[in-house]
Amino acid sequence: MRVATYNVNSIRIRLHCLDQLVQDGQPDVICLQETKVTDDAFPYDHAAQLGYPHVAVRGEKSYNGVAILSRHPFEAEERWSWWGQGDSRHLKVTFRDAFELHCFYVPSGGPDPDPEKNPKFAHKLGFLDEMTAWARDARLSGRKVAILGDFNGAPLENDVWNHKKIKRQVGHTPLESEKMATLLDAGGFVDVGRRFVPPEQFLFTWWGYRHPQSFQKNYGWRLDHVWVTPPLADHLQHHQVLSHARAWERPSDHVPVLVDLK
Repeated sequence: MRVATYNVNSIRIRLHCLDQLVQDGQPDVICLQETKVTDDAFPYDHAAQLGYPHVAVRGEKSYNGVAILSRHPFEAEERWSWWGQGDSRHLKVTFRDAFELHCFYVPSGGPDPDPEKNPKFAHKLGFLDEMTAWARDARLSGRKVAILGDFNGAPLENDVWNHKKIKRQVGHTPLESEKMATLLDAGGFVDVGRRFVPPEQFLFTWWGYRHPQSFQKNYGWRLDHVWVTPPLADHLQHHQVLSHARAWERPSDHVPVLVDLK
């Protein structure tokens, strides 16, 4: 099974990017973030035409939103809210005799890395803390579980293009990196990207819109992640970042990440 995660940054605006992902990556399952559409307005027919008749959606108008598109049927679908918020940031499905899949869109945290001054950053930290408590209390490490999506965090030095310049910016602060490491440990997760690409090497999945030549100059961050528990890590085969997607027509600022499980 090939699983993709992709922050599409508005599914209705970027259906052509979804088409291109299917053509280039041929995933069996696609996890989307920032769909920015209500459930009733999601393009179910388009997904079916692409070969994904099984769709789980949790959306809202203009903001957030997650979806899972699959060629294979799944059994359970669950929507959980985190840190007391009702925003659409999590969706879970279970594939029979395979694994449990969680699609996450972690809050970005706003511009100021001070939870006392910035409630958006406090929201992000609280969200990560609740994910950690869940991973620990649910004893995920002994089950086949994958969590993936836009975690809005680049925890390692080479997850950003210039660690010294960026280490005080939201998304790469020491506090966020520490909380992501704690979450990784609580679930016994394997960071799939770093299983295949050593931490000594750059690995990016996002090039911002603010700098018009961010992609050309490789001013990247790794914000999109796939983490799996040890029983599922035994089935890992391949990992790929579709970096060229950043040059698609009217692209998202994120690119898809693909993982193969045997």
